[in-house]
Amino acid sequence: MHWLTQSGWVGNSLTLAAGALITLTLAPFDLWPLTFVAGIILYVALSQLSPRQAALRGWWFGLGMFASGTSWVYVSIHDYGAAPVPLAAFLTVLFVAGLALFLAFFGWLWARFFRQPIPSLGDAFAFAALWVTIEAFRGWFLTGFPWLYLGYSQLQGPLAGLAPLGGVWLISFVLMLCSALLWILIKQTQPLTRLGAAILLISIGSVALALKNHSWTEPAGEPLSVTTIQGNIEQNLKWDPEQIEAQLLLYQSLTLNTVSSDLVIWPETAVPILKDQAQGYLNSMDRIMSRQNSALITGLPLRQHDENGNLRYYNAITTLGDSQGEYRKQKLVPFGEYVPLQDMLRGLIAFFDLPMSDFARGPNQQAPLNAKGYKLAPYICYEVVYPEFATELAAQSDILLTISNDTWFGTSIGPMQHLQMAQMRALEAGRWMIRATNNGVSALINPHGKITATVPQFQQAVLRGFVVPMQGLTPYLRWQSWPLILLCALCLIPAVLQRKLQRAGV
Repeated sequence: MHWLTQSGWVGNSLTLAAGALITLTLAPFDLWPLTFVAGIILYVALSQLSPRQAALRGWWFGLGMFASGTSWVYVSIHDYGAAPVPLAAFLTVLFVAGLALFLAFFGWLWARFFRQPIPSLGDAFAFAALWVTIEAFRGWFLTGFPWLYLGYSQLQGPLAGLAPLGGVWLISFVLMLCSALLWILIKQTQPLTRLGAAILLISIGSVALALKNHSWTEPAGEPLSVTTIQGNIEQNLKWDPEQIEAQLLLYQSLTLNTVSSDLVIWPETAVPILKDQAQGYLNSMDRIMSRQNSALITGLPLRQHDENGNLRYYNAITTLGDSQGEYRKQKLVPFGEYVPLQDMLRGLIAFFDLPMSDFARGPNQQAPLNAKGYKLAPYICYEVVYPEFATELAAQSDILLTISNDTWFGTSIGPMQHLQMAQMRALEAGRWMIRATNNGVSALINPHGKITATVPQFQQAVLRGFVVPMQGLTPYLRWQSWPLILLCALCLIPAVLQRKLQRAGV
């Protein structure tokens, strides 16, 4: 470990590799034990460096993590944004290098304000608290990029039971805490400190395992039959005016050729024209669904005047048949649904002029959808990856619903990561999740985050199964992240004060 604790290319290379391990802990690989390996390496790698050196070391860790875990953005830029290979590669490198700055910030803060000269139990708690603080900050800054959170690695691991208690961020906290405690247990020479680390590790593991299959919610009614339609429409055809009628007929025929269900779900923008332009088609489907006593929920774009009288366009959900409500997407994807600094960027390359890239943000405090007498919390695509955002509607709902079009990911690992985050939302809320996508992965997910039904990716398919409305609130839905925020403050503030006292020679 000598090379790891010193500045230089060897330590940077090892830390780069450790960051890449994070991707292997997540879907589709799910090698969750590697999370502890990566955490220990990062803890050791930052243990003796100056703040400036620690910032560089943290950046290398972040580069390994984001280059391996989010390089699928190249597919969106090149394959669907029509950017030439050199430009797409440059923008991808710029993207992952920029995201790595969050880890550089983590390294600098750790070495400058919180790290203690000798690793201790308090040091381990501060390390974990700072990590989860940076994760949360990354999910907020400039609309946020809440991808590759460590906690998702435990969906198949022993700490999954902590998700209903404090969400994915609590699991991230515990993972980094355990990583630091494991290193202290190995290297610390003081018996009491080692004993304390061992007791903490055993206690954390025991609590997590005891909660793993605990049910925080209970059924609120009988199971509902569900049908989701996976049209598998190619992205380059989706907005082609000559293909619109064929797409509408496809979803209609796939729906009518299956046994009627309580809930029928079409994916994001399954209707690829504005709602007012598709009203005749929607009225026809509404009559059909009403005769079958079914609820149809679909994604589509719509235009409405805002409070200032301006005509705005929204990525939205509408309901037909035995259902009511409308939802307009609040968390928009940069460049995919809106273009930051669009006066400067539009027209430079096709990537900045993608179809439907001028959506407006939907209003806050929207009500859940109503279908078959139950409330459904709707999330469109990217929205399901925001933990705190998802809790607000989930707490008011009986069933969770996310619709998406993951065609932008191509055949990369992106769709599997996206699915994993939807699974975590179901586990955090203790509710069933319906996931309907254009080309996969469409799935039904139970309140323990397990997939109960799915269909093959990249195929036209109809998914049928059952979900159960649930009632009651998990601790995470009830209190959100406030207990974890308090815990992080209790970990970080004493560390800062102790560091100041040490510098003052007290």
